[in-house]
Order: sequence, then structure tokens, then C-alpha cells
Amino acid sequence: MLHRRSKIDRHWHSMIGVGGVVATVVVVFFVGPENGLAQSQSALDSSSKAESTTTFVVDYLRDIQPIFESHCYQCHGPTKQESNYRLDLRSRAMGTGDHGAAPINPGDSSASLLIQFVSGDGDLLMPPENLSPLSAAQVDLLRRWVDAGADWPADGEELDPDHITTDHWSFQAIAKVVPPDLEAPIQFPLQGALDRFVLASLTENGLAPSPAADRVSLIRRVYLDMLGLLPTPEQVAAFVEDPAPAAYEQLVENVLASPRYGERWARHWLDVVRFGESTGYEVNRDRANAYYYRDYVIEALNSDKPYRDFVMEQIAGDALGVDEATGFLVGGPYDIVKSPDINLTLMQREDQLADYVNTTATTFLGLTVGCARCHNHKFDPILQRDYFAIQAIFAGVEHGERKLSGRSSAGLSASIESVQHELDQLTSRFTKFKESAPATAEFTDRLPVLNPAMNCDEFAPTLAKWIRFKVARTNQAEPCLDELEIYATGDDTNLALASFGGVASSGGDYAGNPKHQLEHINDGQYGNDHSWIASQTVGAWVQIALPEPRSIQKVIWGRDRQGQLSDRLAIRYSIEVSLDGEQWQEVFSSHRRQPYLVEGQAELEGDFIERLPAELAEPARKLLAEIDAARIEAQRLEGQIPLAYVGQFKEPQTIYRLHRGDPLAPREEVLPDTLTVLGTLGLEKSTPEQQRRLMFAQWLVSEKNPLTARVIVNRVWHYHFGQGIVATTSDFGKNGGAPTHPELLDWLATEFTAQGWSLKWLHRQILLSSTYRQAATPRAESLAIDADSKLLWRFPPRRLEAEAIRDCVLQASGKLNLAAGGPGFLLFKIDRENVHHYFPLEEFTAEHFRRMIYMTKIRQEQDDVFGAFDCPDGGQTMPNRNQSTTALQALNLMNSPFIIEQAEFFAQRLETSAGKQPQDQVRLAYELLFSRLPTELETSDALGFVQQQGLIAFCRAMLNANEFLFLS
Repeated sequence: MLHRRSKIDRHWHSMIGVGGVVATVVVVFFVGPENGLAQSQSALDSSSKAESTTTFVVDYLRDIQPIFESHCYQCHGPTKQESNYRLDLRSRAMGTGDHGAAPINPGDSSASLLIQFVSGDGDLLMPPENLSPLSAAQVDLLRRWVDAGADWPADGEELDPDHITTDHWSFQAIAKVVPPDLEAPIQFPLQGALDRFVLASLTENGLAPSPAADRVSLIRRVYLDMLGLLPTPEQVAAFVEDPAPAAYEQLVENVLASPRYGERWARHWLDVVRFGESTGYEVNRDRANAYYYRDYVIEALNSDKPYRDFVMEQIAGDALGVDEATGFLVGGPYDIVKSPDINLTLMQREDQLADYVNTTATTFLGLTVGCARCHNHKFDPILQRDYFAIQAIFAGVEHGERKLSGRSSAGLSASIESVQHELDQLTSRFTKFKESAPATAEFTDRLPVLNPAMNCDEFAPTLAKWIRFKVARTNQAEPCLDELEIYATGDDTNLALASFGGVASSGGDYAGNPKHQLEHINDGQYGNDHSWIASQTVGAWVQIALPEPRSIQKVIWGRDRQGQLSDRLAIRYSIEVSLDGEQWQEVFSSHRRQPYLVEGQAELEGDFIERLPAELAEPARKLLAEIDAARIEAQRLEGQIPLAYVGQFKEPQTIYRLHRGDPLAPREEVLPDTLTVLGTLGLEKSTPEQQRRLMFAQWLVSEKNPLTARVIVNRVWHYHFGQGIVATTSDFGKNGGAPTHPELLDWLATEFTAQGWSLKWLHRQILLSSTYRQAATPRAESLAIDADSKLLWRFPPRRLEAEAIRDCVLQASGKLNLAAGGPGFLLFKIDRENVHHYFPLEEFTAEHFRRMIYMTKIRQEQDDVFGAFDCPDGGQTMPNRNQSTTALQALNLMNSPFIIEQAEFFAQRLETSAGKQPQDQVRLAYELLFSRLPTELETSDALGFVQQQGLIAFCRAMLNANEFLFLS
């Protein structure tokens, strides 16, 4: 039976007549299935005592729905409908059940079967006698509600999952469209079907296309659009002078083959998927290894990975051998500040799951599924249950790091597999040896078994300056010691203490936790909070160098003297001493102790060897040494596999539909699935976590889903023309924009999938079209009809994005660093306290002159100069960037230290490449920035400016020119 959590739920409304005017008095109550009745009854009682002008209004959500939930849903709810009657859906509740008559007759409770049943006036009593009956007050509430019209507000109404349909265009199957057959004007030759659709729309709206752009404008447009960089003067000259009929086609192939293409278009994708490299929220800690996902996107685009695979890998890359791709799932903000408050903890998890669901839906489906978190979608055919069904797909996804064991480290994985195979063979040989060899020795003379708290190892007095503790094996994970103490003969002074001059060193230390540091091995403090942990599981060692040689005879050590922890205990170890740090002598080993049982093993291999006769012990020791060497090598190789912030996957939690999205108000359990209106995945509660995501990923790119292909071709169109065929690129629902060219959208989607989901094929169709090659020149008569140029009677000009502006500034100055991939560069100094604080850099090196795609994207922080150019902050998806114009943008481009420095570099480049003559310097500046020569008037003005203000000031002014900042 479902229960309703007590909470502030709904306003009580009572109508009070005041001076002839009816006013509404609002009183807030805590309403639940138990106290809701008491409050409602109290209100009824008080209302009977009020003036005759006061009227009590029964509220469905506050008064009626709790009764249905606690008394009726068990037999007439979402999971069970006796007599074919259902009370959780308005359409079914108001209809007829098996009894034929209307269960609820609004305005007449006496003619309503529901009231007859709950009051006992009819042949049946509901609920049945074996269940809790309704009280007289509850029956009275129901009667008053029906008599008042049985108001059932929209936000309490459910769509019927059994009959959910829609005629909205985006949910319909992609149509097989035939391009229109029409005659084209001379200035607009039809290069393919795309041009036919655009020309037909222009003709229908009384518009004419524009003639083709000149070659200089065309190459500049293609380079900025596809690469985010300017063509060099040499590239411009070669294209302009190329007489070959296919010169433009070759230009398109060149940009598609450039590695700069992936860098340019990856930025668009990272906007859509809200990728950032810090946690966000108040602490906003940076994620040093999140960049693997960014590099994956760049590589996928450059290699023209089929978009079908691209989609699937980002949902289930761990199942497809591409671990980096799942960085998509955890690329968003994550609140790492936890609380003992169950309300906050549950809400944090809900927000986390909401991020996965919302981003996946908007990115691939172009739907605002997140609107169904608290109720059925108000406009689109998306059930609240659908939201939680998709949430169940991602119920096992957690933020965090994971080793990249897939394609990115294939060579390393092969080496690990080889060493592991060798280790398995050696272990098998040793097992057979144990089974066949006789054991004779006993352990009666050994020291007590190891104690995680403290162990005292004594040996013959030995002169030593260095004392080393070597670990061959632990009971679990990397070895940990809270203190290593060394004692001389007849002296109770701990010689190892740093305060007495002992110097600690090790073969590798655990990093990242201040509790576990090398300095704790000899600081005199005990317990896990003051301990040392090695960086590897086997082959670890830690040593103390004494100020001078001493005769020692005892070492005391422990894992945790406070006795709270017993993991990480060294169970096979040795103690060695040296006078010169080169020659070592063993003075004690774990073989002198009783065997330490591990996971039910009767004894360790070393203990077994000591039982053997002398003639068998030596070959056994050699075999064991080979096993240890193989283990160490396997661990060394394993340590080389990089950790990346690409998420972790655990057993999925059970997902329930939450009443109004409240995690403390769970309703029925929801199985993993997709949108009801588009079918079902047929998954079970027992479906493994990875399989859930994989099957959902396969559905995303299946023929059953008409949205994914439409959404991506529209996104690509948007980035080429500044506006999509559907302007709302992440909302194809009823509240989104209508397509300007619906037939073209479906034709592109059909051909895109038929061409193997190739994004480069899609780019070619657009770039080679006459539509794309049109001039950007405005025409008054066309502007009057289509001011936004959304029907594409010309190429719509637009300002470059911040990243392209910065990259082109660096390109012009000659300082652009084209180093690709790997960790990004930071434009901030970080104060890494509990809350990370970021301070903009004031000086820059060559590392900071890489393309802006490689800038570490810190949430809530913007680059001082280019952040003003509408950069997303990574807090949420940004499918369509704003195009603002502010004074701060102009001030940053004119006066910021970065631009002033780049202007100086630009001036130096002009002097070096063009010589000392100002006229030659001006000419080269125009060629580099605008891809053309200056006019006579421009040359004259520029020379006068250089003479008065200097070459550096001229360079600053040129970097601020609209012609430099716009793609047209």
C-alpha cells in the first residue's frame, strides 16, 4: 500500500465575503494520509461555525488524492485494476468500469457509484471488509468533492500509458521524401537535393537566392566554419588562382581531413553535453583527468566515427571497449559536499540522476524529458513514469575515476594479459608441486602470528646505519604502517624518530591523502590517521637512515596501534640492515612467525617451502621467486593504465516513481525502459547495469527512434548556418520551434543514416551546396520578408565564438601552439583549499597559447578576456550560444594584457615577415586577418594611423575590427 509523506502540500482556500467582495484566505497545513483527514475535518468543523458567507472548498490534491492513495490504489491503482477500474488516472476514474454506470458523476454524488460503494449504500462496500474502511469524515469529503463538480486539476492528472499517442511531427517516423523538381535560376545552380528544398521554400515565400560568394570570401568562410582558424595568405592565393573545376570540392576535402576540424567541432559538442573539468557547486574542485573525454570527442570527429557508434559509446563505452567515451555521463557538475541529513542526501542523488537523464534526452533525443520529473510532461507525450524508467537505466552510474582498460591502452592491456598468463602458469606449477611434495617440518618453535596492532621482531645485535622493512605480500591492498620503531641493544630509545635524526625513504608512497604520508612512519604518532601507505601492493619497502651506525636488535611495527583496522597488514615481509646503503643483510623475516591465515588458506607458500626436505626446498624457492617477480611486473604494468574521470558503475539502485519528484514520497517501482510513446526495451529488474545502458544505447540509434538522426542533422545545420532547421536544437517537443524546412530535415536524416551515419558526409552535402556558397550581402526587399535569413536567401553572417576569436588572435600573432591532446592548460592559479579558489593568470607561456579547446574548463569561472563572448560556464547544456554585444567585449579586446601582448607579437611578426616599410606591413596585416588586400583608402588611413600611433596600436585596432571577428 502506498503512503503519502507528511509535508506542506497545498493551500487551503476559504471564501470570505468582505464588503460585497469575495476574498481568498490562504492557510497552510501539513497534510498526510493520517493527519490530512484531521486537518480537513477540523476545517469542516470550523467552517460550520463560521459566518454564512464562508464556504469550505474541497481540494483534490490535498483532500481527495490521499484517500485514493491510502485506501484505493491497492486494488485500483497503477499496478492492479480490479473490475477494470483505475483511480490514479482521471480518464479511467471518470469512465466506466465493469459495473457499467459512471463511478463518478460530477455534480451529483447520489448518482455516483463511487460514493455508493464507499458509503455502503449500494450492494458492495469499498474498501472490502478485510481492508481499512473509510471514515465518515472521509466519505463526506468525497461526497462534497463530487457534488462540487469533482474538480481534478491538470497537475494531478495522469496520461494513460495504455493509450498514449501523439501526432506531433518529431515523434512520427522519418518520412521518405522526394526532392522537389523545379527550375533553378542561373545564379543558384542546383548542386543536389538540399538546394532543391531550399529553393522551393524561397520561391514559396517570394524570395530569391543570392549569387555565389567570391572565392576569397568562400575560403575564409569554410576555414573559419570548419576549422575555427584563418586560411593563410598562401592558401587563399592558391585557391583563388586554381583553375580546376573541382577546386572548391578539393578545398572541402582538405578541411575535412585536417586535424583542426575535430578540435573546432568538438567545442560545439562539449557545449551540448555540458562538459566541464571541475565539480562546480561551492567547492568547485578541478578534475585533472577529465580531459580524456575531450580527446575522445576530437578523435572520433577526425576519424569520422559513425555517429551511431559515437552515440552508443557515450552511453555504454565500457561495454564497447571505449572507456573514455562514458565521460559524457559524468561530464556535468557534481555536489561532493555530503550531509547526514537524509533529505539532502536523497535529493543530491536525485539531482545527480536528473543530470544523466536530462543531458541524455536533450543531447540525443532533443526532448525536455526532465520536465516529467515531478509530473507528466505538460506538453509532450512523456509520462512521469518514463522519466524514472530512463533514470533506472542510469541507476548504477556514479561520478568518479576509472582505469582506461579499453582501446586507449590496448598495447598495455596486451602486456598485462601476457604477464598474467605467465603468472597463472607459474602458480599452477607451484600448486602441482605442493600437491606432490611431502611436507615434514612443524611450526612449534615459531613466534606468535602477526598482530595488526603491534609486532616486535627481535634478532641478534647487528651494527647498522640503514634499516629497511620490505613487504612481499599483504592480507589486502597496499601495505600500511603507522610507525616503524628501531631499538639498540639495551636501550629503550626509539632511534628511528625524526626528532632524533632518523631519515625516512621508501620505494613509493600513496598519494592524495594527508593521513598517509612518509613523514608519519617515524613521527612518534600512532593510528591510521598518522600512517604510511606504499604505492604498490607487492615489492614495497620503507627504510630509516640513522644519523650514525648503531648496534640494533629489535624493530617494533604495527598497522594500527589503536586496534581499529586490520587490512593492509604485511604478512610476508623481511627486515634488512646495511652499513653503506648498498650491501644488505636480512636479520628477520615473517617465516619466523606462525602462518597468517588468508581467505581460508592453511599456510602461505613460504611456510610450505620451509616444511620441505632440503633437496626440494631450493627449486621451490626459485619457483616462488619467479611468481613474486611476475606479480610485481603485473602490478607495475597495471599502474601504468591511466585513471580517467569517466564514471564508475555499480549495482543499480531500485527506482521508484516519486510523487512530485520528492525522494521521500516514493510510489510504485519503475523498471528500466525508454519513452512509452516510442516503444519499450523489455528490460527486467534483474537486467545487469551495463546491459541496461547498452540496450538503451542501441535503442537510441535504432529505426524505432525517429529523433536521434533528426536531432544531429539539425545540430550540424545550426552550426553551419547559425540557426537550425528547428531553431530549438535541443527541444523538438511542442514547445520547441517548428522546422523551417521539414521535408529537408527528413531527407537529410534519411540519407545520413543510409550513408553510415557519417558526419563528414553530412558536412559535404552542406558545404558543397549552392545554399552554403551564397554571398552574405543583405538585400532590403529580402530583409523585409525574412530579417533573420532563416529561409537562407543569403548566407547568414555571425560573430565568431570566443574560442575561434582567441585562436585566430594567436594565429595572427604567430604564437598559436598546435600541440594536440593531453592535459589542458589552466588560465588560473588555483588555491587548493577545501574550496578551490581561482585567480586569473597575468603572464602567459607557450603552453597557454594552445587552441582554446585545450583550456581546462573550470565551471563558474571564465577567461578574463574571452569569457565575455558568451562562453558557457559548463553548469548546464548550451546547445545554442547567445550572441550578445557588450562594452566589456570591446574593452577586453582593446585593453587586456593578453591582447596587448599579442598585438606586440603581431607587430613583431609584421616587421620580421614584411620588412620595415609600413606599407608592406599594412598589406600583410590585411592578408593575415582579412584574407584580402587593403583598398587604397584603407592603406592611406592605416599608414596615417601607424605614423601617429605606432605599429602596435595599429595591430590592436585590427584585432578589434568586425571583419576579423565575423564569419560571413
